[in-house]
Amino acid sequence: MSDPGDLAVFWDDAWQRLRRGVVDRRAAARTISFATVSPTGWPEVRTVVLRAADISNAMLEVHSDSETAKVAALKTTPRAALHVWDPKADLQIRASGEVRLLSGPKVAAQWAQVPDVARVSYGTDPAPGTPIESVYSYEKPANPDRFVVLQCHLTEVDLVHLGERHRRARYVRADGWQGIWCAP
Repeated sequence: MSDPGDLAVFWDDAWQRLRRGVVDRRAAARTISFATVSPTGWPEVRTVVLRAADISNAMLEVHSDSETAKVAALKTTPRAALHVWDPKADLQIRASGEVRLLSGPKVAAQWAQVPDVARVSYGTDPAPGTPIESVYSYEKPANPDRFVVLQCHLTEVDLVHLGERHRRARYVRADGWQGIWCAP
């Protein structure tokens, strides 16, 4: 980061790391924590792969099987929190937003980009989380009808840099992502 006191530089650096997570399997932002609230009101968190990071629309995208607990949670409460820890940069990125679930013909282009080896993540039979008789009592057919794109339209981003002097800033959609410094 070139200027530690510049909110715009801090914001751009975080988005650069998120975009890198989309294309670089070794980047810290490749696998992120994704939290939802279950239909019964309990918090749930899991690791997902970041598939798109669009700064102009403040949108992060992940993919899922339509029969997962996270999709059920999002149908009830379409909001999520996302977390990235980048140890090389000493940077924590926390974001929250509203989630749109897209499937069917709307996601044909994304499905076409999913490698064959990864397509088996969408169509597990029985559905993910279902109790089974033994460790391998399931099948993993690729099923495009179970492929769902989760578009997370961010409403708030909180950045914490844990360098020699800690820095923290909060950015919100409502003020055009201008950002404010906060006590770390």
